[in-house]
Amino acid sequence: MQSMKFSFNQFIVPNFAKRLAFMLPAVILMGVFVSVLVEIGWGTDPASFMNLNIAAALGWGLGNTQVLVYGIMLVFTFAFGAQMIGFGTLANMFLIGYVVDFCRWLWRNIGFAQFIQEGTFATRLAIFSVCLLLFVAVAAIYMNARMGVAPYDATPVIISGWIPKIPFFVVRIIFDLSAVLAGVIAGILCGGIRGSIIGSIAMSLLLGPAISLVGKPLERML
Repeated sequence: MQSMKFSFNQFIVPNFAKRLAFMLPAVILMGVFVSVLVEIGWGTDPASFMNLNIAAALGWGLGNTQVLVYGIMLVFTFAFGAQMIGFGTLANMFLIGYVVDFCRWLWRNIGFAQFIQEGTFATRLAIFSVCLLLFVAVAAIYMNARMGVAPYDATPVIISGWIPKIPFFVVRIIFDLSAVLAGVIAGILCGGIRGSIIGSIAMSLLLGPAISLVGKPLERML
């Protein structure tokens, strides 16, 4: 896979205002739904699981940690897949972590976090299911806006281009599982793993196909 030359013109895509109107709220809502999934503790997407545990190991908030981790991945993306960078890349990198931090602070202060943690299994399952479905929907909207790829998502695309004999979905699953492993290692180093390992592994296997499935009917609209 050959890297294409970066150009600021790639930030200005056709139907820019319409795409931005879909992409930006979708990114913010991804952070909102991830914050609830974190409070439930049954697992999150692999990237959030990794970043949450790295944040705990560093003693940082998720927002600052995500900027650091994704910043490293952005350098890699800029070097080998610069054509995938756009406004959506930066929105994902700079917004989601801080939205999660803010929402978790809000949930604690209004009692929603306590309500989740002390709720019955049925209540927690209902909230988990709704948030997971909505996360899949807004993630599909974000991706179909096609305003750039998150550094985390760009990295396996680049790696897959280097090893074309291996199907992309296999590369992506291995990459996601590697992120979960990195989160587990960071969690062990900081004295306790944040979130569910099993739940995050399950999401490593299922989120991609689910987002693709939901994204198909959204593609024409976007």
